[in-house]
Amino acid sequence: MSTQGFDRWAAIGKFDHIDATVQTHLKSVYSCLFIALLSATAGAYVNTFMGFMQEAGFLTAIASIGLIFWMKATPHEQKNVPKRIGMLAGIGALTGMSMGPLLRYAAFLDPSIITTAFMGACVIFGSFTLAALFSRERAYLYLGGTLMSVVGWMMLASFANLFFRSTIIFQAQVYIGLVVFCLFVLYDTQMIIEKRRMGDDDFIWHSVDLFFDFIQIFQKLLIILSQKEENKKKRRN
Repeated sequence: MSTQGFDRWAAIGKFDHIDATVQTHLKSVYSCLFIALLSATAGAYVNTFMGFMQEAGFLTAIASIGLIFWMKATPHEQKNVPKRIGMLAGIGALTGMSMGPLLRYAAFLDPSIITTAFMGACVIFGSFTLAALFSRERAYLYLGGTLMSVVGWMMLASFANLFFRSTIIFQAQVYIGLVVFCLFVLYDTQMIIEKRRMGDDDFIWHSVDLFFDFIQIFQKLLIILSQKEENKKKRRN
């Protein structure tokens, strides 16, 4: 590769089209995201493999929602940063616990499914994040309305499927949901950049959006891989 080619890749890697203030903000956002994911991993582990609160999946989900509203209502001030980071860790842990039933089922089929789904989620999340950061245009912001509409239709279909019990609808939700939340990574990443440029420096709250994008991608991959493993076992029998 020529020296010019190396210089071009080096320039891209510096994200020189993103302001230094925004870059610092993004570092704080991804640090908080790491805390949330670490907490979710711990919560999932104690629920799935240590049996802690295994029967309280619905309650942990409700508690997580309560913490989200509490965090939103708590002003983003320096004195509140430790408290809000604690809330973020709590949201992560409770979210991990609420995934217990799905994780236990995947572990029953093949424990390696969990690792594969997690690594796949990391690769997908990282790839779409880099795509959003490398883009010098903010075209992905226009995805917001479409994505929200699709999510609304998916929620309606999910409610209807409580009565129809259709496998086709469920499968469509899983695969469409995977695509939708991959695109949400693009949208949310660029939205965070725009919000910071407009003066919104709430890095803790911004990390929540990315956290749930990652969790949704992970869940969808976990379901897909579990279904494939289940079908393999059925064919063997």
